Formats: sequence, structure tokens, C-alpha cells
Amino acid sequence: MAAVIHEILQMNIQMVVLGTGDAQYENMLREVAYTYPDKMITIIDFNEDLSRKIYAASDMFLMPSKFEPCGLSQMIAMRYGTVPVVRETGGLKDTVHYFDEETKEGNGFSFATYNAHDMLFTLQRAVGLYYDEPELWKTLMTNASKSNFDWKISAETYLYYYKKVTGKLS
Repeated sequence: MAAVIHEILQMNIQMVVLGTGDAQYENMLREVAYTYPDKMITIIDFNEDLSRKIYAASDMFLMPSKFEPCGLSQMIAMRYGTVPVVRETGGLKDTVHYFDEETKEGNGFSFATYNAHDMLFTLQRAVGLYYDEPELWKTLMTNASKSNFDWKISAETYLYYYKKVTGKLS
């Protein structure tokens, strides 16, 4: 992200960063927020109540994780109708499906490689859809908010494959 943060902030967006991490990234994000006070705010802390307010007030949720075994944040964001833009890894790949403008299927945007420019390109595509295709954006928000991550579905899928592997399918 550091390689393209200035390009990201040249887009017609505002960015809120909430959370903690490696000190070098925290410092970089603080400096960028200081440089772009009208475009970005960085809060190096985690506050559950504040995070929910940010999800609810946001149009997009950027999560360019290098590694993410489960990923709950994107699922919470989608409950609020906030469109995720994620790197395809772990639980992010399992839960965020690339939006197809033709079929109107999918609940977000994703990029495969851990590469800042791929993230930038995907974010530009998302921002472009937001501004250029408001009706498609509404469809995407609806898709995201209706995404179903119910444990019952996971349990039924697990049980199906367990029975298939053990030969106990009826």
C-alpha cells in the first residue's frame, strides 16, 4: 500500500484507517494522514464501537491482507452494505466474490496478487463503478448486504463432504 498510497489519495475518495499493526506502517499512515488532512484520518487503536460506526458510514472497505485465515471484518462490513475490496487470500477469497457487471452477481472486488498496483487498479475499478454506475453500485451493495455466512450452511456443507468421504451418503 505504501507504494501507491499517494495515488489512492488522488482519487475522489476519503479514507479512514482504524487499527494497529507494525510500527513502520503505523508511522507511515500517520505521516500520510498529516500530509492529506482533508483526505485521510488514521486512528492507531482498536475500538469496536467506532469500527461499527465506520463500517456503517463507509461505501467501501479495503482489506489488502497478505494472510487472512478467516477474515471477519469483510463479513461485518457487508452486513452494513459496505462493499469489500480485498486481496484473494484465505477467508477473504472464500467470502468475497468479484462483482460481474453483466450478470450482476458478486458482492465485492478482489485482486489475486500481493501487489500494490493490482490493489490500486482494483480500487480504481470500484471507485469508477461507484461514480459512473450508481444503479449497479446499489445492486452491489444489496448483494453484499444479503451475503449469507450462516453457520448452518457451513455445517451442512461440512456434513455433506464428511459423508461423501466416508461413503455414508444416503
